[in-house]
Amino acid sequence: MSSNVPDPDGDATPCAYTEYREGTASEDLPATGDDATGLEADVWEVLYDIDDPEMPISIVDLGLLYGVAVEDGVATVDMTLTYSGCPARDMLTDEVERRVDSVDGVDEVDLRLVWSPGWSVEMVTQQGEDDLREFGLSV
Repeated sequence: MSSNVPDPDGDATPCAYTEYREGTASEDLPATGDDATGLEADVWEVLYDIDDPEMPISIVDLGLLYGVAVEDGVATVDMTLTYSGCPARDMLTDEVERRVDSVDGVDEVDLRLVWSPGWSVEMVTQQGEDDLREFGLSV
């Protein structure tokens, strides 16, 4: 998957980031970690503390997290973005990796950026909708 992005001279250049993984369609989206226990619950807790850089809403409540699993100290996080050309991609993925890696008991982070199923506003949780309304956006 690549997209053409105009460069400052007006020429189309390919999008620099094309390393996406295929996710698994799930009826359980948005994923919130409500049923998580132990180390997985600790990982979800730090993920809730990460806000979208453009709005005061947790990336979990925005619906960007598709799943978390922790096995033998390896935390696997399936995450998407609101769109493939998101300018905050590196900032968000770095923050997720850093925060999850800081959880006591996590030795390694496998952050999988996925695009299937695609993100939509239906992924936003009720808390996220409330936060967005408070911010002045209608969902």
